[in-house]
Amino acid sequence: MTTKRTRAGAGASRSKHRFPPAREQIEYLRKGAVDIIREEDLLAKLERSIATGRPLTVKVGFDPSAPDLHLGHTVVIRKMKHFQDLGHRVVFLIGDFTGMIGDPTGQSKTRPVLTRDQVRANAETYKRQVFKILHPKKTVVGFNSRWLGTMGAAGFIALASKYTVARLLERDDFARRYRGNQPIGLHELLYPLAQGYDSVALKADVEMGGTDQTFNLLVGRELMREYGLEPQVVLTMPLLEGLDGVEKMSKSLGNYIGINEPPREIFGKAMSITDDLMWRYYTLCTDLAAAEIDALRRRVADGSLHPKQAKVDLARRIVADYHGAAAAAEAAAEFERIFARRENPDEVREVVVPRAADPIWIPKLMVTAGLAKSNGEARRLIEQGGVSIDGERVADPAATLPAAAPAAHLIKVGKRHFVRVVFS
Repeated sequence: MTTKRTRAGAGASRSKHRFPPAREQIEYLRKGAVDIIREEDLLAKLERSIATGRPLTVKVGFDPSAPDLHLGHTVVIRKMKHFQDLGHRVVFLIGDFTGMIGDPTGQSKTRPVLTRDQVRANAETYKRQVFKILHPKKTVVGFNSRWLGTMGAAGFIALASKYTVARLLERDDFARRYRGNQPIGLHELLYPLAQGYDSVALKADVEMGGTDQTFNLLVGRELMREYGLEPQVVLTMPLLEGLDGVEKMSKSLGNYIGINEPPREIFGKAMSITDDLMWRYYTLCTDLAAAEIDALRRRVADGSLHPKQAKVDLARRIVADYHGAAAAAEAAAEFERIFARRENPDEVREVVVPRAADPIWIPKLMVTAGLAKSNGEARRLIEQGGVSIDGERVADPAATLPAAAPAAHLIKVGKRHFVRVVFS
């Protein structure tokens, strides 16, 4: 175990540690990774780490602009845990300074700048969530305002002198905006340099991120050379597809699994993915070794394991990671009761609707109950056959429900959404 550090910029622990063989470590770390730049450099660093008994410093930066984490965010966080499992020093670096610039990665326009209070509040939320995966006592939590906030104008000018505008405009999103005559703020050009300087300040051995961060990570590698330091190794992880199996997991697209969602919701969403996508989630969202996942795939292929059971096991693992084994077992039992035995859930959200002399239009009732965002969306759900009331499918989007007398009706939308509407 590494020695707990109180400062993110402190040097690596001097305590001796017994590490697995270097090639064994690389094999473990390679699981799910897209690129290791350069793998031979990582091998050399690991061999030196074994010889000296000193752990590598592994850095991952997080801009606290969207504090609610979903499984897509956890792909890199889980790889941080893998480094911890091997005995290395992981720095969870919160970009409280760079967060006020705003990461331009993937942006088609300049993104709004966050206030310091917003950044700090989001950072605290991040910290509460990441320790569902990372070992709290083995994780160094740092804030990059510690060095960037004290750099001053002269320091930033010196940093900017280490890189050229031409190199920065090689970045895909900058290049697209430049060709399209869309504005690029000068502060946005500073973002990759500021992130790269974080690696200089930490003397990072490894920096990780998603594939969309490759440019920024390589800037850090170049800046370390400019400052006379051994360049960091860059390890990139893939962007996890959402529940639709097509687009990157995103809250704005609604195809996400949030790690703070209720266990039953996480379980149900995991069960909704396709059989093919299931294996990608096994690889990127669990700690199962690649050999164990391959064995499961072979069992499904030869018929000795049903794909549904493999998916149930996956869903239980995901829920257990964020809510514990007991909650995972309860979520599995609830799913079986509702969807396999066609029973209703134990707990259903209740919405009270005032009685009215006239019947109520069902799409309007669905909007009132929070089951659809608009009447049009409710109509589409009904036309797609996804709505039932008291166990009977609603076939006509023009249908109404009597509302004059006291009554309660169980409305189900899709496979997982239930609301009990009470006319009172």
